[in-house]
Amino acid sequence: MVWKAELASPDGVWLAIADTVQNGGPGNAEIHTTVFLQGPNKRGPRQEVFGIECQGPIPHPYTLDNVANAGGCVGLTMVWSAPNQLHLSYEEKPGNEVGLHVAKLANVEIAVKSRTVSSSR
Repeated sequence: MVWKAELASPDGVWLAIADTVQNGGPGNAEIHTTVFLQGPNKRGPRQEVFGIECQGPIPHPYTLDNVANAGGCVGLTMVWSAPNQLHLSYEEKPGNEVGLHVAKLANVEIAVKSRTVSSSR
């Protein structure tokens, strides 16, 4: 794991958990970012609601670094706009491939939006 973040819903019922995992080696090299929801009241197993693969590179490879690797290799951001509305945003880059987007889990709506990366980066 190279990045991890948690964000509680405004009412504290749900917990959004994101992480980026980097695997290496012949035939299994990959970087993927996943968002999970856990709740209500953070009991029970967490459920995967969003997953995206990217080509990399990751700024600080193979090391948990929540500063250099913030947002994973897709610049993921999470915002609760209401107790039951989670908004996810990621950078649109060649090679990014969304593999999973759950639109609703229990009473939580999950909105996902890609954003264009400026060339000045």
